[in-house]
Amino acid sequence: MTEQRRGPVDESCVLTDGPWTHRFVGANGSRFHVVEAGTGPLVLFLHGFPEHWWAWHEMLPAVADAGFRAVAVDLRGYGASDKPPRGYDGYTLAADIAGLIRAMGERSATVVGTGAGGMVAWTVASFHPSLVRRLVVLGAPHPLRLRAAIFADPRGQFAASTPALKFQIPRYEHVLTRDDAAAVEEMLRRWGGPRWVAGPDFAGYARHYRDAMQIPQAAFCALEGYRWAFRSVLRLHGYRFVKLMQRPLVTPTLHLHGALDLASLPRTAQGSGRYVTAPYEWRLLDDVGHFPHLEAREVVLGEVLRWTKS
Repeated sequence: MTEQRRGPVDESCVLTDGPWTHRFVGANGSRFHVVEAGTGPLVLFLHGFPEHWWAWHEMLPAVADAGFRAVAVDLRGYGASDKPPRGYDGYTLAADIAGLIRAMGERSATVVGTGAGGMVAWTVASFHPSLVRRLVVLGAPHPLRLRAAIFADPRGQFAASTPALKFQIPRYEHVLTRDDAAAVEEMLRRWGGPRWVAGPDFAGYARHYRDAMQIPQAAFCALEGYRWAFRSVLRLHGYRFVKLMQRPLVTPTLHLHGALDLASLPRTAQGSGRYVTAPYEWRLLDDVGHFPHLEAREVVLGEVLRWTKS
């Protein structure tokens, strides 16, 4: 029997209490919901799809206890952040994070991004290198690696990208939100590693993400970034983006990837280091799917702290 939604959903569903502080920060012409804990050098966490800031709720106190200012943000269009109808191109998403770092009174930050947030993290480090002190990317190839693999690996990355290709269908956001956003949980099950999906934490995360995707306009906004990524291939806007992304990264980069990732294949992510001239480390995580920050939390926490302190 299909689970029924428990009532109307609004932004209050992501304002969960805990050992952190909820704030709203203006940056790049929009208002962003941020959740922070601790004091010290800034470590900024960017969630992926179909997530929101809650993806990092167990990471924030641990990073804060290690002596850092740990901040998780709802990206443009997600959670309790603004949901404008435009601005989901790579340029604007990167400018959002650059503006957020400055708006929080910081000169630079360690940026940690996973999935779609990892793609944004790559772009921020490329377009605004002075603001990114250290970069940690989870489950996300360099954008140019992903773009090349979709065309060059039809049985691999192109097939793995089929769900994102469906996002191009007009009004597909209604598919995401019907039946209490059951499609969100289906994506988590498809992309997550078997051990995590069968574990005790899965149901709680699925419930949080299903609720947040039903916030008015959130599903539409979440898909717009994917729509721009595909449509920009045929536009001058996208050609310029590719040319800019070809500049080598000068930010020390740690790249963690699940060996069982079925959304961004490991063979697609491998080789992203060719775009980094600074120190670059690659680590493949066994028995982990597309959500390393949830599936191998302690390993990821240790690696984030090691890289941030180094």
